[in-house]
Amino acid sequence: MTSVSAEPRNTDGPTPATAPTGGSAAQRERRRRILDATITLAAEGGFDAVQMRAVAEQAEVALGTLYRYFPSKIHLLVSALAREFTKDVERSAVRATPGDTAHERIMYVLNRRTRALQKQPKLTEALVRAFMFADQSVTGEIHEVGTSLTTVIARAMHGAPDHGEVTEEEAAIIRIISDVWLSALISWVTGRMDEQDVEKSIDVAVRLLLR
Repeated sequence: MTSVSAEPRNTDGPTPATAPTGGSAAQRERRRRILDATITLAAEGGFDAVQMRAVAEQAEVALGTLYRYFPSKIHLLVSALAREFTKDVERSAVRATPGDTAHERIMYVLNRRTRALQKQPKLTEALVRAFMFADQSVTGEIHEVGTSLTTVIARAMHGAPDHGEVTEEEAAIIRIISDVWLSALISWVTGRMDEQDVEKSIDVAVRLLLR
């Protein structure tokens, strides 16, 4: 299983997941349409529905153009997952996470993201499968996901939207929390856990790690 990376880093200011992707306005718009099409197809039919030709047609781009942006459906889906996490990063930068303790705040952000994913089971199945199948060619996209999750959890841990440096110890804690969260989500997708089991698994891990 691919691990969510969480290295010590500064979480104050732009992160790779929230920074502009570069290129012209037309290129950014084309990329947005491609990822929108990917999410639409995955939400309707799951992992198998995301075919490169179908994405190109839905996004109204040439198939060759699509391959220049994203070499495979795994790149497409992991990039779509990374974009979903940017919403959490942006939200955490402008408002404090509710909760009186680090445990409460971390559970708030993880539960919010988990419930949003569980509302779209086919999309979540596609995103999780892509993350599981990702290899070294998708390192950059995986890093974006990990960076976003690190930023959100670190800000929740400290209760500060402008929290800056993440220590090595904090990064280690966040890495384990992230991996437990991903593992629980995989168990839900594969029918081995229900919603309550997922929340309990994450809650136990967070509570133990923050002692």
